[in-house]
Amino acid sequence: MKELGFSRCAQEQAVYTRGTGSAGIIVRVYVDDLIVTGESPSEITAFKQQMMGEFEMSDLGLLTYYLGIEVLQGTDGIAIKQAAYARKILTQFGMLDCNSTSIPIEHRSQLHKDAEGSTVDPTEYRRLIGCLRYLLHTRPDLSYAVGVVSRFMERPTVMHFKALKQILRYLKGTINCGLMFSGGNGAVEITGFTDSDLAGDSDDSRSTSGMAFYFNGSLVSWSSQKQKTVALSSCEAEFMAATAAACHALWLRGLLIEMIGAEARPVKLYVDNKSAIALMKNPVFHGRSKHIDTRYHFIRECVESGKIQIEFVRTEEQRADALTKGLPAARLATARHLLGVRDFGP
Repeated sequence: MKELGFSRCAQEQAVYTRGTGSAGIIVRVYVDDLIVTGESPSEITAFKQQMMGEFEMSDLGLLTYYLGIEVLQGTDGIAIKQAAYARKILTQFGMLDCNSTSIPIEHRSQLHKDAEGSTVDPTEYRRLIGCLRYLLHTRPDLSYAVGVVSRFMERPTVMHFKALKQILRYLKGTINCGLMFSGGNGAVEITGFTDSDLAGDSDDSRSTSGMAFYFNGSLVSWSSQKQKTVALSSCEAEFMAATAAACHALWLRGLLIEMIGAEARPVKLYVDNKSAIALMKNPVFHGRSKHIDTRYHFIRECVESGKIQIEFVRTEEQRADALTKGLPAARLATARHLLGVRDFGP
């Protein structure tokens, strides 16, 4: 690739770029599969001819399928989904004809280590979770539920497997859902949303952090992950969640600069806890934060340097809400829409 004039992205080693502006092209490499994109069809054609001169390659035309992900391209944008893969999971685990449900995990679910419960086959349990985790590439609405059941892979019981089956029942009813990427309004902007529950894990009282990042209004990256230490308050839990999100925001910002030469603008990070926001913006090391691990104060430096811009958002508009807790059906439907999940079924 370097011989053809490409530069490898330092932020993402499998991405190569060549040229700038309308003449620029971006190549994503995975083993021997390549995705090529750019504004200029002639530049893309020239690259294909160069590659075919070096290797025996097949041009599969417009992208429609990649690593198990279906790609639908239209005038209003690009949609990705994994309906065929989801159907394969349901068939493989005997749930294709199950009754669907409107939520993947119960609201205020209290799943815990079940020391007295009857165990199930741990290999089968882990295999199903592995299948579901790959599905998360296009289904952010499943992230929290799959993350919770993943905590019990060491000794899964009937209770845990029942929760796992509920995810499959939810999948049955939303099998054609995926993500939509619209063209945007021409602006180049990354915005992020970060949220946290408080002591949601019944076993160790740790909280769950959620983050969702948008590029020009379309969801491009998200995460739902249990925090590594116990938070003493919702303010502290949100502070730690925002710090993790800030690290990811800087990576996305750097990647965008490398890929398209975008201006180094601050990333807006939306938080729904005013106390946490005050803690992030206040450089004074006072009693409310002196016990927090030093690494979490990284976000203050990001705010002071102008790389991260913290904004308040109401809880009802917090797009990362579904990544930190189980929601009732009506709220989940709203959250799913905010995350950009759409139903592309017939």
